[in-house]
Amino acid sequence: MHKINARPLILLGAGGHAKVVVEALRQSGRTILGLADPGKPSGVPVFGVTVLGEDHIISSYPPETIELVNGLGAMPGRYLRQEISHRMRQRGYRFATVRHPSAVVADDVELAEGVQVMAGAVIQPGVEIGTDTIINTGVCVDHDCRIAANCHLAPGVMLSGGVIIDENVHLGTGTSVVQNITIGSGAIIAAGSVLYKDISQGVKYIQLRMEQTERVGK
Repeated sequence: MHKINARPLILLGAGGHAKVVVEALRQSGRTILGLADPGKPSGVPVFGVTVLGEDHIISSYPPETIELVNGLGAMPGRYLRQEISHRMRQRGYRFATVRHPSAVVADDVELAEGVQVMAGAVIQPGVEIGTDTIINTGVCVDHDCRIAANCHLAPGVMLSGGVIIDENVHLGTGTSVVQNITIGSGAIIAAGSVLYKDISQGVKYIQLRMEQTERVGK
């Protein structure tokens, strides 16, 4: 499992997801130096954390002295969050793994750099979660699931055992996935879906009822 270190943090972004992340960091006892957001005036407090300036302000802090936290939300089919993380890593910065203290995470779970596990999540033994993936509020991930990088499991998602999720997948709020299903990269699954068969790469999928589904294109 990713080990938490004591470096102070700078959060990227000041929107709704950042607000939730700030609370998780506070509950975990982490030190937040401030926020970087081009849409907010520097020096003002947001969520009780001072805005330091735009993204370029991060260059004032050597990579070995801080960690970054990506506070941008993961929007289906949009990749700004990934682009910012990639750019910052090219400059030598690392991203903290965030874990709300109320989350239940088995001892052998592997959380890659930048993973965010929000309040009330449950992650059972044998699970692997890739870089920058968000396990949002109240998500339940059962045993031996493999979740790749840059995925977003929205609040209330339920995965049964042995589910495999490729990179850049969005599972909408309240989605349920039965055991041993594979979901291809870039798939977008609408809120409230029930998945009982494999989903191909890039599919946008709406679950209407258990016996009736509609694909809405790639």
